[in-house]
Amino acid sequence: MCGIVGYVGEQECAEILVDGLKRLEYRGYDSAGIAVFQNGKITVEKSKGKLADLEKKMENGKKPHGNCGIGHTRWATHGEPSDINSHPHGNKRVTIVHNGIIENYKQIKDFLISQGYGFESETDTETVAKMLDYYYDGNPIETISKMIDKVNGSYALGILFRDFPDTIFAIRKESPLIVGLGKNENFIASDMTPILKYTKDYYLLEQGEIAVITAKEVKIYNTEEELIQKEVLTADWDADAAEKGGYEHFMLKEINEQPTAIKTTIAPRIQDGMPYLEESGLTMEMLKNYRRIFVVACGTAMHAGLVGKYIIEKLARVEVTVDIASEFRYRDPLIEKEDLVILVSQSGETADTAAALALAKERGAATLAIVNVKGSRIAREADVVIYTHAGPEISVASTKAYSVQLSVMYLIAFELAYAKGVISKERCMELTKSLMEIPDKLNEALALKERCQFIASRLVNAESLLYIGRGLDYALSMEGSLKLKEISYIHSESYAAGELKHGTISLVTDEMPVIAVATQSNLLEKTISNVKEVKARGAKVVVICTNDVEIGKDVANHLIQLPKMEDMLMPLLAAIPMQYIAYYTAVLKGCDVDQPRNLAKSVTVE
Repeated sequence: MCGIVGYVGEQECAEILVDGLKRLEYRGYDSAGIAVFQNGKITVEKSKGKLADLEKKMENGKKPHGNCGIGHTRWATHGEPSDINSHPHGNKRVTIVHNGIIENYKQIKDFLISQGYGFESETDTETVAKMLDYYYDGNPIETISKMIDKVNGSYALGILFRDFPDTIFAIRKESPLIVGLGKNENFIASDMTPILKYTKDYYLLEQGEIAVITAKEVKIYNTEEELIQKEVLTADWDADAAEKGGYEHFMLKEINEQPTAIKTTIAPRIQDGMPYLEESGLTMEMLKNYRRIFVVACGTAMHAGLVGKYIIEKLARVEVTVDIASEFRYRDPLIEKEDLVILVSQSGETADTAAALALAKERGAATLAIVNVKGSRIAREADVVIYTHAGPEISVASTKAYSVQLSVMYLIAFELAYAKGVISKERCMELTKSLMEIPDKLNEALALKERCQFIASRLVNAESLLYIGRGLDYALSMEGSLKLKEISYIHSESYAAGELKHGTISLVTDEMPVIAVATQSNLLEKTISNVKEVKARGAKVVVICTNDVEIGKDVANHLIQLPKMEDMLMPLLAAIPMQYIAYYTAVLKGCDVDQPRNLAKSVTVE
């Protein structure tokens, strides 16, 4: 949500800033802007809309020239998208870009107005810029420290002071921010994507740390304004991983990267044919002693948790509760010291999930993070972290991050069931072997692209549709429904197939599409019975099933048949056609697939 990039070095920075912001587009935004030191002054250019609008505005000699600057893509929170509300904000002395939410901005604004300050925008960010100006006495570090004491909320800030024309100042609290380390040039950014073409080395700023960045050096101070030494981290993926690689959209590329992502995630965690999670700090003894499990996540990650619930309860006979992170704290959950709370987040920065983690730790429960970004907030704060090796996921709609989260859930379920003595070593090895075969089976599922593309052409004019399933298929249908609605903007709901007669079947009208997931052999007959119910009421039915099942035209208008595997592993395969269907429907409708309206990749505010 929002993106920050900054550059100081020997090159012209405007193009570097805009290019960096383009690589942060996946985070979601509705306006963009840059601020550059030009002839001793801070020159700001910003615009509502996409980066193309900003670039057009800077044509005909309006592009600022200089070697030091900051840039921002804004996702509106306070104030509608507009040129005035776009970042950067400030005045002639201080200019800032900001990710996050300032909770007490109204009190700050009222105080500053009483001191004679005027405000142009409706944003919370402008209050921080004006507060920095209010405290500024020639010492930026001292000024920033005073600001920290007065501001409540989450923030990552890139700051320019007019008196320091070759320097970027940066600070973070909760919202992510890194400092990239180049040769005779240095950077700030919300994540590594915009700077990978220049460097893989970076500092990860901790809470309250202030970075002072010039072309030649980076100094970092703690909250006591003391100079500190930081560990240099190195990104383990390259710039090519963040490029489309010949695909039309990042989403299509990432759908096709799932076999590799799963293999890379599970292979290091299997030893002698058995799950081996000790490399992450999760031992058999720990697993044996957990009484209950809570899975806390948002959106797609929560859907991965629902699949995990079914698998863990079935195999290990351990009670699992899945919570939407934004609701978890407010229901005052009954967490105890013998419980394990699993936090699932692609970015590792999801604000609601991080807050749930803090509550779990406060209650004394063990915490386990499943995240994709090394050194992220949730990864650092959890007791144990299992990294998913999906690489960068640029499309807002999650695909490969979902699959790797599922694969980790399976490994946890297998080892937990064995640790609890519920399944034998032989059964655990059998399940693990089947999981290791998933990447090859996924390639078979990916070959169904044209079939899914044809079905998408049947959905493109639909106003509304249903996804139905039972058991694991119901958990999976929730993810399929979310994918379709978030990128094609077609209204879609998922429903437990057995509940149709309790109200929802009244929505079924002639020609209404219904996508039924029927991969669980023990529930197949009941699911088909439910499919017949909607078919009898005029629905156009797509059934996703295994290739050993015979389903007649009296049941389904269209079939998507997947290779047969162990029932409990089918969600990994069945996710592929649902991702394809959502993708091709959105493409046919002319939607912005990678950056759907109103959505952000990383939700770093509550």
